[in-house]
Parts: sequence; C-alpha cells; structure tokens
Amino acid sequence: MQLWPERAELGNYFAEYQAVQISRLAFRYLPGLAAFSLIMQLYLGSVTFLPQALMYCMFMLSIPVQALVLLGVKADKFLPAGLAAWYKESVAKVNEAGGSINLSVNKPRFIDLAKLLNISHQALNSKQ
Repeated sequence: MQLWPERAELGNYFAEYQAVQISRLAFRYLPGLAAFSLIMQLYLGSVTFLPQALMYCMFMLSIPVQALVLLGVKADKFLPAGLAAWYKESVAKVNEAGGSINLSVNKPRFIDLAKLLNISHQALNSKQ
C-alpha cells in the first residue's frame, strides 16, 4: 500500500490507485470511528447495547483488514497484456536512461508496477 506514489494523475490511468487511496483512508479514519461509535453507543445507551456496539466496532475494524487482504491478492496477480507491454517499455526506458531496475520483465505483477511507479516518482522528485 505504501509503494503506490501519492500522485493524483495516476488515478486517471490506474483503477488500482483509487483502491489504494480508499484503503489508506480506511486505515486512517475507521479505527477512530469504530472507537467513537463504541463509546457513544455505550454512553447514550446503556450496557444492554454492548453486544450491538461491539458488532459495529468489529465490523468497522474489519474493513481495513479486508482492504489489506484484497490489495495483497491484487498485488500478486499478473498484469493484463496491454499494461504489461507498457510496463516492459517503461523498465527498458529507465534502464536506458542510466537506471538499474531489477524488476520482473517476464511476467510482471501489480506489485512490480507499483515498484516501478514508486522508483519513477522518486527519480522525478530528485531531479526537481
């Protein structure tokens, strides 16, 4: 999740970028929202609402875990043919420009794409 660079223009090209952004948002805010929901239900209700409050809390805490699992499953899948061709061209361009990227070129995965985008983003930031 931390490999994808936070650049808004990537959202135009990769649907995965939007999934990563939503996952980052879930990791940032849902644990606090779960705690707030638990406290408020117990404060405004009584101890009789404890099972319901715990279920809401557990559900909200499970969403970031589900996002992490789904991103992990997606990261291990192979790139589609068109995206794989673009990936191979990009790795070749970076290596020609003096970089030494040791990423998979035979059967690239989404994790390799994220690494390439991160390396390219860092290279652009160091030049500026």
